[in-house]
Amino acid sequence: MDLLRSFKQFIDKENLFLSADTLLLAVSGGVDSVVLCDLVYSCGFTFTIAHVNFQLRGAESERDEDFVKTLAKKYQVELLVKRFDTANYAKENGLSIQVAARQLRYDWFYQVPDLRYILTAHHADDNIETLLMNFFKGTGITGLHGILPKQDRLVRPLLFAAKEDILAYAKEKGLDYVEDSSNQSDKYTRNYFRNQLIPALEKVYPEVKENLHNNIIRFRDAEVLYRQSVDQHKKKLLEYKGGDIHIPILKLLKSHPAETILYEIVKDFHFTPHQVKDILQIAGGQSGKYIASSTHRIISNRNWLVISPLKSEESALIVIEEKDRLVTYPGGQVKIKTIPVTGLPSLDTDASVGMMDAAMIVYPLLLRKWKQGDYFYPLGMKKKKKLSRFFIDQKMSLTEKENAWVVEMNRKIIWVAGKRIDDRFKITPTTLNMVRMELQVTEV
Repeated sequence: MDLLRSFKQFIDKENLFLSADTLLLAVSGGVDSVVLCDLVYSCGFTFTIAHVNFQLRGAESERDEDFVKTLAKKYQVELLVKRFDTANYAKENGLSIQVAARQLRYDWFYQVPDLRYILTAHHADDNIETLLMNFFKGTGITGLHGILPKQDRLVRPLLFAAKEDILAYAKEKGLDYVEDSSNQSDKYTRNYFRNQLIPALEKVYPEVKENLHNNIIRFRDAEVLYRQSVDQHKKKLLEYKGGDIHIPILKLLKSHPAETILYEIVKDFHFTPHQVKDILQIAGGQSGKYIASSTHRIISNRNWLVISPLKSEESALIVIEEKDRLVTYPGGQVKIKTIPVTGLPSLDTDASVGMMDAAMIVYPLLLRKWKQGDYFYPLGMKKKKKLSRFFIDQKMSLTEKENAWVVEMNRKIIWVAGKRIDDRFKITPTTLNMVRMELQVTEV
């Protein structure tokens, strides 16, 4: 392989960077990063070398740092060196050494000013190892694309090249480099795949590396098609209302494959694959049930699944069941009772009380903060009105608006708590029972 020519072609094909861009090369001193340096230099790109001394291998770490200093002088480029107490950082943060080193390295790289792209020397063999590790970890289709050539400012321009091609180039050019003794230790997962698993697979399938490398390319294309399909399903299923997302249950269940589509929706809200079956179960069951992640809650509300953030208790959805007589919320409580109507009912004129036709109410209800875009049909009116406009008409202060709550039923607001009911749920001459709700504010 003509590595230099292939290198230029790969940069152009993947649109990795331009000749005018300033580059930061992550250089350990190993053969991969040394070859990357030489290729970038031979192409005439402007670059700076960055070396991280993790201080994990004693004299060997110092040797690597000295070698990279010599390398920077050879290419007459700027050198940046950063030393970390990696072992102590890992201990203090409860991380493995590998994870700690990765965090420290990339956090520092991204802090370097006036540099357009960060280049690392990941190659095709690294990508194959990543693919296999992701596959066995069960990361799904996203993990099967392996390492991407470009992610934001992070670029891997050697992903096309096999390790043997890199070694051949170094030998041909007479490039010196250092060996990291930890690469031979199988206590690290990647090294086990590199030193044990892949060689064993090659005994059965001699072309396994080439086949897996080609699969990575196909998986990348397949993921593009997969994402397009998922995006189409999301457009059909997701309805946004304030900070919540509503999913029509019937439409979701008719989508195929429903479980995979649902996972692609909820994973962005920190729900795990194992929770998807539970979410589907509440979708087909009793309203008011919910499943929570670390940041969100999915609640079954009659014909809808509602994804609501749990950033604070104020943003939570509070479920009101038919049996409930007292519901507490941040800032107060709501008293609820059902009363038979005999003759002409005596309607309470207190604004804190809402009285509605019980026959029109279907539980569970939701008590929540109002959101921009909310509307209802104020009692006595046949046209809908946005709550934002209603609050202005009521001459409510900013604090009152911020602390306004509503009671919702199947995505309809039936009562703006402490203000007015929706006209569609009012008591009529045919009403037999009424639901009386009383708002008691404890703080403003």
